[in-house]
Amino acid sequence: MAKPTIGFIGLGLMGGNMVENLQKRGFELVVMDLNKDAVKAVLDRGNATEASTPKELAEASDIVMLALTTSDVVEALVYGDHGILAGIKEGSVLIDFGTSIPASTRKIGADLAAKGAGMVDAPLGRTPAHAKDGLLNIMAGGDKATFEKVKPVLDEQGENVFYIGALGTGHVTKLINNFMGMTTVATMSQAFAVADRAGVDRQQLFEIMSAGPSNSPFMGFCKNYAVDGVSDLGFSINNANKDLGYFLKMAEDLGTRAEIAEGTSHNLQAAVDAGMGEGNVPEIFDYFMTLKS
Repeated sequence: MAKPTIGFIGLGLMGGNMVENLQKRGFELVVMDLNKDAVKAVLDRGNATEASTPKELAEASDIVMLALTTSDVVEALVYGDHGILAGIKEGSVLIDFGTSIPASTRKIGADLAAKGAGMVDAPLGRTPAHAKDGLLNIMAGGDKATFEKVKPVLDEQGENVFYIGALGTGHVTKLINNFMGMTTVATMSQAFAVADRAGVDRQQLFEIMSAGPSNSPFMGFCKNYAVDGVSDLGFSINNANKDLGYFLKMAEDLGTRAEIAEGTSHNLQAAVDAGMGEGNVPEIFDYFMTLKS
């Protein structure tokens, strides 16, 4: 069978590498991005064209993929003038690889279904380097038949493709995952800062704590920055702050509160307000080092 034509919007670090992987695997791409250098890199590899509007891209694609920053951006591209919803074909599928608000995802899915199109929310784990090699972790939600329809393509992009359940559950799972991860980073970074104030050697603290059940890859990322000055977790404080806000909105929609997440969100927002938002999350250590009673 011929491979489906894929429309891809969002050629940042993750999206650009995902597209390169798809091109290496023989897929025909239709792409859009505000960064024309990123678009040119795709076109130069061949077997790809550029669309001028989301509507045009959707009309030319069997599967539309999004790797975007926020739910607001996703909704603007779906519902805007000349948007995806205006051009998507019956039987096509929209896949949102970003981290979005589940309620927004379900709303878009219902509107696509009214036009005979499907949707899968498929947020990602791992790094842009994994994306280039088709080795991502993918957490997918959606109608099971729709998921099975696009799974062969997801398998080309992910080493581990998890089917979670109904539409929106992929984004729910990713938000829970990021709440846990970012809370761990904030907690460990503050532990290093408090240790420093108390006169405890940060390297020694890491050696002691990493010898017990608190050890984790996130602890290692925090140690790399707080002890060695190496910022190697490629996820910004701005993005973490956005995701914690989405997690809190999800908890509110579920009729509950997430008090631990509120604390993490407060610290991330304070670091953003201090001008640290572009830094990687373990750099929140610098914010904690400045705190006064």
